[in-house]
Amino acid sequence: MSKLKFLKVGDKAPMFIAKDQNGEAIYSSDLIGKKWAIYFYPKDSTPGCTMQACNIRDNYTSLVEKGIHIFGVSADTEASHQKFIEKQQLNFPLLADVDKTIIEAYGVWGHKKFMGKEYDGIHRTTFVVNEKGIIIGIIDKPKTKAHAEEIFEIFEKEN
Repeated sequence: MSKLKFLKVGDKAPMFIAKDQNGEAIYSSDLIGKKWAIYFYPKDSTPGCTMQACNIRDNYTSLVEKGIHIFGVSADTEASHQKFIEKQQLNFPLLADVDKTIIEAYGVWGHKKFMGKEYDGIHRTTFVVNEKGIIIGIIDKPKTKAHAEEIFEIFEKEN
């Protein structure tokens, strides 16, 4: 299966219901009227994913001050997310998408190559969404050490 890539800037963000690390349901419909970003990452507690999550953690207060809600999504379980959050002291929700419903709706599941191996997995991608639920930016290859800054830049261009 190849990366679907059917979403583009200007499209309506796919709606979803997902459970966070505490088992609480998050409804994307509750985000209408708010700015938000949803970032997809391969796996909890791996080096790149940890750098990316820690960059968001370190900039979370600034994101909140600008009215930006952020959610991380992987196919890991709620329990895995809970351990990742505790170990890295993350201060934002991680959504468990074990059945890959959201991952597939956003078109980020597909063929990958890494160190000579080929497999299907999550492509690290972020979707930045405005108050109307419209995608205003897609970051295909986020900089793990400067990801929050990339999100800020998209919102600044929008205003």
